[in-house]
Amino acid sequence: MTAKAMTNDRLVLRQEILGSRRFSNYFWATVVSIGGVGFLLAGLSSYFKVNLLLVSDETGLQFLPQGIALLFYGTAGSLLATYLWLLVFWNVGGGYNEFNKETGQVKIFRSGFPGEDRRIEFDFPIDDVISVKAEIREGLNPKRTLYLRANKRQDIPLSPVGEPISLSKLENQGAELARFLEVPLEGL
Repeated sequence: MTAKAMTNDRLVLRQEILGSRRFSNYFWATVVSIGGVGFLLAGLSSYFKVNLLLVSDETGLQFLPQGIALLFYGTAGSLLATYLWLLVFWNVGGGYNEFNKETGQVKIFRSGFPGEDRRIEFDFPIDDVISVKAEIREGLNPKRTLYLRANKRQDIPLSPVGEPISLSKLENQGAELARFLEVPLEGL
């Protein structure tokens, strides 16, 4: 989450949220694509008795049971790779948090999956903001998240989903936002 203050004496604070277009997703989509296509071509090579791979000759494999297993794993891997590439293409989870003192509005925007609810938006008055809350949970599955607490609403997550951010970065972002909104910072 990167914070950028823009326009007239810090009247607008906009934080960009990184969605699915992160390095780890590109890496795993590439690895799963290579593996899925490799297994798929190996299975097809054993069925057609024609070498479809450049790195080895799979025509000697019997289609039942080795070729069919390779075909199954190749299909599953290719479908998973397609899903991962679509996540990256659609940038699921990406968006921004905008706090505008000039208009008196808070706007939280995220991109979702295609369909009727692709655009996830929350707009509400900046005066409804009660506080900024930091939730920190350590252990096997650590969680470090900033939330916006507003009147008559559930806590709204502001941090990106995925890798937990460092404590110092969480503190700095929470303090900057609380200072900008002139509300208390809870949980630290």
